Amino acid sequence: MLAFLRGHGLAGKEETPAAEALVGGVSSDIWRVRLKSGDVCVKRALARLRVAQVWEAPVERNRYEWRWMEAASAAVSGAAPKVLAHDEAGFFAMEFLGALPLWKSELRDGRVDAGFAGRVGTSLAAIHAATAGSAAIAQAFATDANFHAIRLEPYLLATAKGHPDQATVLHQLAQRTATTRLALVHGDVSPKNILVGCDGPVFLDAECAWYGDPAFDLAFCLNHLLLKCLWRPQHAEAYLACFDALRAAYLAGVRWEPATTVESRAASLLPGLLLARVDGKSPVEYLDREEQKARVREVAGALLRNPPSTLLQVRQAWQPS
Repeated sequence: MLAFLRGHGLAGKEETPAAEALVGGVSSDIWRVRLKSGDVCVKRALARLRVAQVWEAPVERNRYEWRWMEAASAAVSGAAPKVLAHDEAGFFAMEFLGALPLWKSELRDGRVDAGFAGRVGTSLAAIHAATAGSAAIAQAFATDANFHAIRLEPYLLATAKGHPDQATVLHQLAQRTATTRLALVHGDVSPKNILVGCDGPVFLDAECAWYGDPAFDLAFCLNHLLLKCLWRPQHAEAYLACFDALRAAYLAGVRWEPATTVESRAASLLPGLLLARVDGKSPVEYLDREEQKARVREVAGALLRNPPSTLLQVRQAWQPS
């Protein structure tokens, strides 16, 4: 790492900066490095992820992460950290934005702002719209193998093995997602990967970047807002208000296809992602009680058997009576 920083002129030849490993990630080593010129964040992808089940993924995804950050920032100013340097060995450095709060922490602590959720939806749709139909972006992010290894297999296909009664529909969702190529997808739009910036959301951790189905990003983020209702039930109404705001703002920004079409794909995919977060390879860490998991299985199972065509149908099925 020091050779990388020196080689790109971020650290002086005689400089040996302090480096602090940052916690929380399962797929990469991440450090905060205190350079004389200011703090930077350095990231390197892992070949085997830090989860209970065996989950391996190509390390070249690191390259697509910094490329996504550059493309997103070109579409929406400030939507991602500024990339400072990168190499083919798997390192890249970006500006350190640790002073900004994580959206997940804000949601956890009851500082729930539906207006900010709407800005997430607006920014996400703008990134999708700016990259939709771009042959250059499609070529630069032809990462089908990565996306299969990091998202489709550990989420939908692994979940299908534990739910043979739902296997057919989960496989169909994976196949439809894999073959829908419309715009640049982040692949991990989760509150834990979104900083609350002064001018709007700042998206992190784009190592799943792929030219594919934008409905995946929409469903992935809305999924987390539903799951938070079980994590902090006292804030459930506010989380659902965020769901509504993000959905409405995103759909208002759809330009590349009818909004109802992308919404239909997101709505039918969402229950598969719900089930995956309790029974896939990457279960959410905050749902640790059996009654919470049972609630997810109940709602997701019913929606997979009778696929919804709108996100409002998913919300109504989820909202506690």
